[in-house]
Amino acid sequence: MQLASAARYLADGYDPGDDGHLILNTLAWCASACGVAGLIIVGMQMSLQLRRGDPGEGGEHFRGVFFVALGCVIATTAGPLVTFLGDLTLLGP
Repeated sequence: MQLASAARYLADGYDPGDDGHLILNTLAWCASACGVAGLIIVGMQMSLQLRRGDPGEGGEHFRGVFFVALGCVIATTAGPLVTFLGDLTLLGP
């Protein structure tokens, strides 16, 4: 009996409404702004260390740019993915 009520509870979907999408969109804009700041910081590090000439240092900067860009892509696509996937509730009996 208790298992059946738990299944009904799991089948009921949670709809965050417009507030949930507002939060996701705000976080996407914040992630984009942080990504721009991250790229500026990596560029400043590249320009400050230009004269050192250590071998392999370009790969370190490229890795920084890659991680910043990857974080931006993941964070900014969260909202559209949730919207695209739609309602993911379990269909109960």
